[in-house]
Amino acid sequence: METCAGSRLVLGEFQESAVVQAAQEALEECGGQPTCGFLFLSASWLPQIAEVLDLVRLHGRIPLLVGSLGAGLIGRSQEAEGVAGMSLLLLSLPETKLTPVLISNEQIEESTGPAYWQMESGLSPEDVDSWIVLANPYAPNLERWLQEWNVAFPEAPCIGGLASGSTESGEMALIFDGKVIDAAVLALAVKGGKIRTIVSQGCKPVGEPFTITQADENLVYALGSRPAYQVLSETFNGLTDDEKERARGNLFAGLAASEYVADLKRGDFLVRNLLGADPQTGAVAIGARARTGQTLQYQLRDKITAHADLVELAKINEVQGCQPFASLVFSCNGRGHRFFGVPDHDAATLAEIFGPVPSAGLFCNGEIGPIGNASYLHGYTASVALFCK
Repeated sequence: METCAGSRLVLGEFQESAVVQAAQEALEECGGQPTCGFLFLSASWLPQIAEVLDLVRLHGRIPLLVGSLGAGLIGRSQEAEGVAGMSLLLLSLPETKLTPVLISNEQIEESTGPAYWQMESGLSPEDVDSWIVLANPYAPNLERWLQEWNVAFPEAPCIGGLASGSTESGEMALIFDGKVIDAAVLALAVKGGKIRTIVSQGCKPVGEPFTITQADENLVYALGSRPAYQVLSETFNGLTDDEKERARGNLFAGLAASEYVADLKRGDFLVRNLLGADPQTGAVAIGARARTGQTLQYQLRDKITAHADLVELAKINEVQGCQPFASLVFSCNGRGHRFFGVPDHDAATLAEIFGPVPSAGLFCNGEIGPIGNASYLHGYTASVALFCK
């Protein structure tokens, strides 16, 4: 058997006939017995969610179904923001073992470190090549959990996102098989499948990289023994007039993911918010803990750089021989039409590069994806799982 996939995007309020048709068409396109399915729903479908799950599993012949609510839905070449509906992807992965792991709020609070997660999951690092992760944005200490998870499974990148679509924590639904689950995290271990990731943070480095020479928690006082505020000011003044106009409110801090990369470029930085700057002390506050010896370079993010970043990172995968037959797209709910000024940006861009392969996804309350050798929680990002032949 070969790997194959099928997907459908259904827009509008719940109709049984539309759900049945979508599941049947996705199954037909898949062309084989699905190994699993991914389903993303708008919150307006919650009253009918039990019926939806039954119909999708029955008519899609899906043995394992995972998913979540989404404030916006993503399909093949298309994005639907603030619209009712569902997005469904079926995958046939004959040489792949999938193991779902459900993680509770209590487990995150009780965790004693990486060994705890190996014991609780029943998996060793050798059992996992990659993780697809869906999480409840109201779950406590997700960043701490992810840091421990990185150490527990060091060779397995995580790709995914945080559910969205409701302001009430009880309605931030995660989906597992035929029911909505009360879990903090749903992590799907993938062993044997070839998954490549794209984590497009939408930025380009500006100015020069500097070593942090003085820092305390999230305050950076000195870069290359010069005040961090002075370096920020000089970086801004060194931009072109067009870049200066675009940079207002759109400058960020980029922390090098590895100190062993000589020529830092797009994709080598973990991008975090600039929270404030004090010309008196020279300090710059960033949305991450900074440490002396790290490399920091300021970053520019706007729709032009975000488009170029996604294209460049996607083409790297293309050049490296990834021929995707399906994709999962986890895009920030701050992207989309209001950011790019056009509809369908991320989905259409990926389809232009890889072709209109079956795809599903959602607009998230936060995205998860690898930078360097570890996975992080992001904002403003498009995190993509490419299922390669």
